[in-house]
Amino acid sequence: MKVCKFGGTSLADAGQMQKVCSMVEADPQRRIVVVSAPGKRSSTDTKVTDLLIRCGEDVLAGKDGQAARRAVVERFESIERDLGLSSDISRAMDADLSQRQAADRTHRGRYLDALKAAGEDYSARIFAAALTKRGHNATYVNPKDAGMWLSDEFGNARLLPESNAQLARLRDHEGIVVFPGFFGYTRSGSIVTFSRGGSDITGSILAAAVRADIYENFTDVDSVFAADPRLVSGAAAIQEMTYREMRELAYAGFSVLHDEAIIPAFHAGIPICIRNTNRPEAPGTMIVPAHRNMRARVVGIASDAGFCTIYLSKYLMNREIGFGRRVLQMLEEEKLSYEHSPSGIDNMSVILKESGFSAEAEKRVLQRLSGELGVDDAGVERGLALVMIVGEGMRYAVGMAAKATAALAQAGVNIEMMNQGSSEISMMFGVKAADRQQAVRALYQAFFEGRGAAS
Repeated sequence: MKVCKFGGTSLADAGQMQKVCSMVEADPQRRIVVVSAPGKRSSTDTKVTDLLIRCGEDVLAGKDGQAARRAVVERFESIERDLGLSSDISRAMDADLSQRQAADRTHRGRYLDALKAAGEDYSARIFAAALTKRGHNATYVNPKDAGMWLSDEFGNARLLPESNAQLARLRDHEGIVVFPGFFGYTRSGSIVTFSRGGSDITGSILAAAVRADIYENFTDVDSVFAADPRLVSGAAAIQEMTYREMRELAYAGFSVLHDEAIIPAFHAGIPICIRNTNRPEAPGTMIVPAHRNMRARVVGIASDAGFCTIYLSKYLMNREIGFGRRVLQMLEEEKLSYEHSPSGIDNMSVILKESGFSAEAEKRVLQRLSGELGVDDAGVERGLALVMIVGEGMRYAVGMAAKATAALAQAGVNIEMMNQGSSEISMMFGVKAADRQQAVRALYQAFFEGRGAAS
């Protein structure tokens, strides 16, 4: 049994939906299909999820929101019409979306989640109808009816453990189940979404719950590449990687799979295959529990910009019990989450996402570090990028750090920060955001040139 998830580009229009229908037909083991909201049809197009966010933002800003709602409905009407379906679904959509816009707006997150989730919901209804028209026993299943219960963290929900037993019943469902990704329900009945790109998470949750043999995640690339092809032309395809390698790379900027989608499959031991809807004959990338043949090599290089670091120093900091805890507690009180925290005997750095660290928060944190913790020096450096090299085989190799730092030095890239995890499967470098592309290219050249396909 296979659970397969199709992303937004795979469902962007009627032609793409027909293509996906044919792929489901071609393999009778594909019995649970998770769908995203329609994505862009061209580079100048707008994703349906973004249109739905506009629907909510317009109303929250005091507008009537009719133009934004009409844009969403017209998009689905076009797909429905080109598939030769009746207009019943789109008529119901218009009324449903109008109700969602008119709902209570006292809780912004809850209000926007209800609107954002509509894209996947409508997409699933239309896709189920398309399969039925082609003669298949296909059923749209609502997450609430299936028991997809999530925490009430709007826009960033997590699965409640009691959901698994409920969702497991989908294995015994006759025919093809079409399930909308990205959202579920709180125990109080409110619609709540995962973070953006969360349809990947839905697919992984269902694959784990029904104990599928494999979770196929279809997107618009042939495989996962050893580096971002936009930064490194001709980057090698990765044939096989482990859950831990994918998790590290996804966190550090690989956008092909949501980093949280690894966890359910990992716990259930279900392999994930990343494949291309537009080239289904391509083998894709297998994400597995462990490599069949472990080699002392790097599997991938990821990077992401938009970070900053809080640097602080205090003489004899290492003798002050609880100092690090108090620094992190201060960030918690300021509602700031941190990414990394490398330290020395008299100094400490804390890496944060720049977008969540406002100028006002920076001023408060620096004042508190000086006033409450008595640091000798403290400052903030913005405009950083994190570049990570990942590979489970790295732990068996000598000189990986030397090779990486030499490559960066040769490229003229200054290292602002370096951190290696205790598992030794990843090594992270902080560099100026302006040096990010040069850093990735230098590391790729050092670890991949002349190697061929990564595995």
